[in-house]
Amino acid sequence: MKKILFRSMLALSVLTLILPSCKKDYLETSPTDQVAQGDIFKTTANAWNAINGIHRSLYIQYNSRQDQGGQSKNMIDMDVLGEDLVFPTTGNGWFITTYRWTDHRNENAWSPYFNFQFYYDIIANANMIIANIDNASGPDADKKVIKGQALAYRAWSYFQMIQLYGKRYDKTTANDGLGLTLVLAPTTEKLPRSTVAEVYTAIVNDLNAAITDLTGAAARANASHINVNVAKGLRARVALAMQDWTTAAQMASEARQGFSLMSTAQYLQGFNNYTNPEWMWGSRQVADQTTYFYSFFAYMSADFNSTNIRTAPKCINSVLYNAITATDIRKSLWDPTGTNVAFPTPPGGARFPYMHRKFLSGGGSGSSIGDVPIMRVAEMYLIEAEAKARAGGQDAAAAAALFTLAKQRDPDYALSTNTGQALINEIMIQRRIELWGEGFRFYDLKRLNLPLDRTGTNHSAAVATTLSVPAGDKQWEFLIPRTELNTNSNCVQNPL
Repeated sequence: MKKILFRSMLALSVLTLILPSCKKDYLETSPTDQVAQGDIFKTTANAWNAINGIHRSLYIQYNSRQDQGGQSKNMIDMDVLGEDLVFPTTGNGWFITTYRWTDHRNENAWSPYFNFQFYYDIIANANMIIANIDNASGPDADKKVIKGQALAYRAWSYFQMIQLYGKRYDKTTANDGLGLTLVLAPTTEKLPRSTVAEVYTAIVNDLNAAITDLTGAAARANASHINVNVAKGLRARVALAMQDWTTAAQMASEARQGFSLMSTAQYLQGFNNYTNPEWMWGSRQVADQTTYFYSFFAYMSADFNSTNIRTAPKCINSVLYNAITATDIRKSLWDPTGTNVAFPTPPGGARFPYMHRKFLSGGGSGSSIGDVPIMRVAEMYLIEAEAKARAGGQDAAAAAALFTLAKQRDPDYALSTNTGQALINEIMIQRRIELWGEGFRFYDLKRLNLPLDRTGTNHSAAVATTLSVPAGDKQWEFLIPRTELNTNSNCVQNPL
């Protein structure tokens, strides 16, 4: 099949439908080469292919770019923009303009374009499923699960984007600034941007509907599918961003039911296998679908033989590392000396202080294959703890939620007696350590209205160039890609 890349969100709204294929391509839009949309949705058996196509899109390559391997591109962007992931050198150049805070502020650059294209692509496919699945022949139970997953994907995609292209949600304001163009059905209409509040309302509505549809469903085929636990986990994330502490804590607690925290031994196995009991949702990548140099592990693993990893292994912020207790198993994921030969490198790879071994390629130095974590039980404990601590009057409950996770990682951890802001600070340090490299830090800094501060750490001014950005600065908003502005005359740019 010929690959067709649509440059406009409006085109994506109706013309693309991803299905699994051995070539990892989009469907050709020509009727002679395309499975007709009507045929796809004639039966639920066919419609399953459509939802599986969305799962697959999370790790296929986009735009023939090495740095655009689906969701992993966003994950790396989000941590590269923060202060906890350190580039010791410029390496071979990949992600350096993101690290320097220039790429996302350039309307012609790749980061704003990809994050816009990728999530609207998923939204477009979800819209096709939502619009057609009710009329398919097949079990009603299948229709509900397929629709529920599509609704969750649409909500997740809008949530990922609104935190990039809109201002942070602030429950004390009207949130009436420009958000995103809301496309909730297949259409070619050139729609204006809705407000931040309107986008969050649509996200919440979709997730509530997804939870209803997925409740009581049969066990999913594998952890790449979205089930009710994942939908509740997404609802917890959204509530946390909206400062809805009660909902965030409740949904996080419900989401993790039936899952367990991983063991110490499993924590050191490389974060590359979604059968880990703690993984609630992840992208499954198998050997015959090799991801080469656009994989998450081509940039974030310690051992894959890529130029990027050989010359610039990813490191942890030295100040954050020093905040980890000596008895915490997580401390062993980083080498403060840069000389510990127990830490793997690709052949000829350089060593630097604070380099990691958290992520290991599933195929060692010769393969970039590996499953990518998107949601884990640990995050749910952290959401519950943070939400209860910020709600006020629930310090004991917050400390108890934190204790379950922290004790699993550090056998010497004692139940926290901190209260108020001190407890919140402790929870946030735990969050930064636990979720390092998994794509959360930019989102956390922005939702909490915190500044970027890389000063006094192992960030090199020569490599990073940007060491600080004030909270609330316009630089916290991604620019709308110029291709979208040229196509949709009703879409306007963020402040330049």
